[in-house]
Amino acid sequence: MANNQSVRRHLDAFTRGRIIGKLEKGRSVTSVAAEFGIAHSIVSLLWRQFQTTGTAIRGFSSGRPRGTTPADDWYIVLQARRNRRQTVGETARHTTQATGRPISRFTVARRLHDGGLFARRPVRCVPLTPAHRRRRFLWCREYPNWRDNEWGRVLFTDESRFSLSSDSHRLLIWRDGEAAIIPRTSLKGTGSVNGTNYCNEILLPYVRLFRGAMGLQFLFMNDNAPCHRTVAAEQLLESEDIERMDWPARSPDLNPIEHVWDFLGRRLAARTLPPVTIRALRLALQDEWAAMPQ
Repeated sequence: MANNQSVRRHLDAFTRGRIIGKLEKGRSVTSVAAEFGIAHSIVSLLWRQFQTTGTAIRGFSSGRPRGTTPADDWYIVLQARRNRRQTVGETARHTTQATGRPISRFTVARRLHDGGLFARRPVRCVPLTPAHRRRRFLWCREYPNWRDNEWGRVLFTDESRFSLSSDSHRLLIWRDGEAAIIPRTSLKGTGSVNGTNYCNEILLPYVRLFRGAMGLQFLFMNDNAPCHRTVAAEQLLESEDIERMDWPARSPDLNPIEHVWDFLGRRLAARTLPPVTIRALRLALQDEWAAMPQ
């Protein structure tokens, strides 16, 4: 809600007038929001304001003016995503130099929190016990001589979350063996992946088809997430005669898809115009996926 209010405040009078004019001509709120690349709720609030007060011009308040513009906010978040080890003070100094206006570190911290970024202590690596190391070593020794045609029959799958902000309006993306992305948005906006929707939305419509197309040589890889190891998922794979590749615990670095997610996240953060709606986020991810070098 805070992000939507910020965008609505910074719409200039000309843009507000264009939006109201299109709505008066009978255009739907959804189509106007898509045309201007803004959230449905922003257009709806403007239309409601116009119908109630007869004007869509932003009223002036006596409160303290906001110290940063939406462009400044995006620049702050972009800096933090590009340099994860940069402190809030350093980000504030860089933003001040770039904008020519003094920006305090407290303002930077608030803008980063609005963007869903919070300070975390860096972890040097995935914690591994001797048993984890032994299983990883045995797994690597099993496949050192595999060629492209042998790896080509393995379907690597994984999920990753891409969101517009820190709220629950998130977009979950799966990657399949044909270099495609399968978006999933929860009907309630807060649902997590569980064994049931994993079977219904991934295993049945996609993995089973790959198994039928590739034949008995097909190998299926998914990690050890709880939703992947439910009784329902195990029974479905067994009933479809799908052989799963053994995967050592705590080994995300062995899965090439983790690097794909990192690449997509960096390309998305480097965009000049960030997506502000779920539809725009989906289109941006698909564009970056299609442009990804092999």
